Amino acid sequence: MRIIAEHLSWEVAGRAVVDDVSLDVAPGETVGLIGPNGSGKSSLLRCLAGLRTPAAGTVRYDGEPIRGWSARRVARRVAFVEQVADTDGDLRVVDVVGLGRTPFGDRWRGPGAHDRAVVDAALARLGLTALRDRAWKALSGGERQRAHIARALAQQPYAILLDEPTNHLDVKHQLELLALLAGTDQTVLVALHDLSLAARHCDRLLLLHGGRLVAAGPPKDVLTPELLAQVFEVDAETGPDALGHLAVSYRGPLTPRSPATDPSPPPSTTPSTNKDC
Repeated sequence: MRIIAEHLSWEVAGRAVVDDVSLDVAPGETVGLIGPNGSGKSSLLRCLAGLRTPAAGTVRYDGEPIRGWSARRVARRVAFVEQVADTDGDLRVVDVVGLGRTPFGDRWRGPGAHDRAVVDAALARLGLTALRDRAWKALSGGERQRAHIARALAQQPYAILLDEPTNHLDVKHQLELLALLAGTDQTVLVALHDLSLAARHCDRLLLLHGGRLVAAGPPKDVLTPELLAQVFEVDAETGPDALGHLAVSYRGPLTPRSPATDPSPPPSTTPSTNKDC
């Protein structure tokens, strides 16, 4: 599924949190959304997922504007995984993952054989089969996060939007999750803090700064020392790691008086929809 935003803006108390953002995520792409805290990543994802109504602009799924769509209609196309999701503590893991079938359910009957098979497959993909009957309140933070990602997969969406899904995961599960997302046929837009992981697993990166999209393209074109200095205020270099993957190495933070930390956003680069790691 193609996700397009056209001149999207969203405000809080008159302040633009998302400011005139246009983007185009092609079907099957894995796109990383990066930027410092407060850059608007979470708000942009919520607008794209139909969870917030933008102050201006349009969100389109496969060319069709979604304004006015019901939550059920959106959820049949897009799954959203937030940073922290509260769930009833009396539920089991299998019950939480089963919530992903809600957009397709019938109020007069329970889950059918197909629903149970989809849930079982989602549990297996996240390595949670052994925990299916575990009480939700007994899970670690990382296990809960994996369960919510399994719930998103159980929706069988055309696109998955994830807000910092690796925050509570250990290194093994971070690598497994990002490999899973990069290998799926679904369209994926994922907000990440780890720039090296984003470079390794994403076809393209979108860089937000002050609510604006300031760069978009292959990781090698977005993760430049100049943009890292201007947006993240760090002195960094990029290059291949020991395995040949593009990685970011940090010397340290830039001083507040450094010219490289000029608060004005850097010039935007031309977005591209080509797959190019």
